[in-house]
Amino acid sequence: MAMIHMVRHGKAAAGFGAHKDPGLDELGHRQANTVAQMLVELLSEQAPLKIFSSPLARAFETAQPLAKLWQGQIILEPRIAEVPSPTQDLAQRAAWLSQAMAGTWGELGAPLKNWRDSLVSCLLDIDEDCVMFSHYVAINAAVGAAQDSDLMRVFAPDNCSVTTLNNDSQSKNSQTLQVVTLGRTAATKIN
Repeated sequence: MAMIHMVRHGKAAAGFGAHKDPGLDELGHRQANTVAQMLVELLSEQAPLKIFSSPLARAFETAQPLAKLWQGQIILEPRIAEVPSPTQDLAQRAAWLSQAMAGTWGELGAPLKNWRDSLVSCLLDIDEDCVMFSHYVAINAAVGAAQDSDLMRVFAPDNCSVTTLNNDSQSKNSQTLQVVTLGRTAATKIN
């Protein structure tokens, strides 16, 4: 069993409908430093842990302060990146995401269900405690899988909140995700 601490990235410099891969804004950098210090204190007995990050700039920049404090490497993991959009047009992307977030994974079709399954497989494959820097939808996909929910949005993780899951073995051939603690929530506007 591994404990997986999923951290939502800090506040991005631009929204989903304004930029394909924004970094953090000034507040986001402060949030990244704060969560890094909190994780150092929270995980002091287990530290340093492996650090995984989505390859997207906002997640990678959020991971950097913790990597610096632990003097560790950041392992890029594309399976915990943001949900892929069916369009490259930024305005259409934002509209699509807003509509999709009100529905279920089943309504989104095979490619997005496969993305969710890949993310869940990634989490189930982890064999040691770690910290993962990821995204709102990815964290929702993980929590939804743990709660056996098909809803795309099961809660609203705040920027730099930490949601902890474990991948408990039910038997030799069966693993499941379980929610240990949900991260801090906040009203999040999809933009």
